Formats: sequence, C-alpha cells, structure tokens
Amino acid sequence: MTIKQAMVLAAGLGTRMRPITDTIPKPLVKIAGKPMIDYALDALAEAGVERAVVNVHHHADQMEAHLRGYRGLEILISDERDALMNNGGGLVKGLRLLSRDPVFIMNADLFWIGEQPGHRTNLDRLTGFYDEQSMDMAMLCVELEKTTGHNGKNDFSMADDGRLTRYRDAQYNGVVYAGAFVMSPSLLDDAPNDAFNINIYFDKAIAKGRLYGTMLDGHWLTVGTPEAIGEAEETIRTFRAFA
Repeated sequence: MTIKQAMVLAAGLGTRMRPITDTIPKPLVKIAGKPMIDYALDALAEAGVERAVVNVHHHADQMEAHLRGYRGLEILISDERDALMNNGGGLVKGLRLLSRDPVFIMNADLFWIGEQPGHRTNLDRLTGFYDEQSMDMAMLCVELEKTTGHNGKNDFSMADDGRLTRYRDAQYNGVVYAGAFVMSPSLLDDAPNDAFNINIYFDKAIAKGRLYGTMLDGHWLTVGTPEAIGEAEETIRTFRAFA
C-alpha cells in the first residue's frame, strides 16, 4: 500500500516562539536554512504522497504564498482565518478536502533527520506497519534520548507488538510521539465540528487497544522557542558531519 494523501497541521499561533512569530508563522521559521514545514512536506513527497492539505491561520497570507511555491506535491489550503479549530477540529475540517483512503497526519513544526541511506524511510515503514483491521492509528515514535528540544517526558508506553498506552500507566518502554501518524478518515466520522484536541481520539484508541506505534529511524527535533533554534541547528550540523 502507498498512502497518497496527507494533512499537515500548521495553523498554531507559535506563542512560545515570539518575538519571531510576531512577524512570520512558526512553520516558516528556518532551521538550517529550511522552513520547518518543508521538512514535513519533503518527507511526505519522498514517501509517495501526491496531495496534502495544510491548515492556515496565523499569518495565513505568508503561509499560502510559501505553499504556492512548493513543487513536491499538490497542496490544498484549509482556511482557519476565522477561528482556530485546535488540532482535532482542524483535522476534521481539512480531511473533508481529501478522499476516504488512509492518510498521513503530520505537524508542521516537528521533524526528523538522520534516516539511513538505502533503507526505507520512516513514513514508508509507518505505512507498512499500519493495519487498518487492527489499528485505529499507527504512530511514529522515538526514544527520548534521540530527541532535541523535547520537554524530557515520555508520551506513551510501547508493548513488544507496538501497542501504546499512556506513559502514566507505564508497563513497557517509554516513547515520545514523533508528530506523524496514519489513520482512516472514517475514524473521525463521529467527531464534533468545533474545536477539540485530537488526544481525545488517541485515548479512545487506547481504550479499545487499537493505538499502535513503530520506532523512528534517526533523530527527532522540535523547536519551540527562539533559543531552541541554535540547539536544533547544532544537532543537524553534527549529523551532517558524520553522514
């Protein structure tokens, strides 16, 4: 199976990144010379995605102008200028622009580096891992020690078969959610039309034993503050030096 569609969540205000985000949207902040959202878009294009929805709100005109110039795949805009929908409501709105086939969901400000050349990419492996019959969602996860810029806390516990539970209920190894997952759009058919947090559906999947994860190859970065930019760029330089 090849997943050919995606949604990239990019409408947040980026408040912790101020004052930079007073004048530009956070997904366009450059890390090692490249806007953060382009790391996500490039990964999707490399995995064979042909069409992606991106939601916009903060400095939406700048986002749209940048996305019009991106050539790796077709991009559709989900406009949230009137009201932010949180990640869950934004996802529901954006998925209406796509088909009912399985879809990648990614965050515009979380990305990874250091995949092994000649091996399947992280998104390719996530596609191969996802089993719609037994899983509501399949997440890309990462070990805490392979992160830069994270808050130092694990999000989930992963069983030997990849099944995930909240880390506070830890019975297995702790992992961090790496900002990418696969699901069927039908999973959100009962979702509200207003703003809500997608974590509600993570917990519903956990309750049914249908939230699974597979481990990321490489190193994962999140850049939440202006001070974190330098740390992320140093990590990237280090990886490039040993590539």
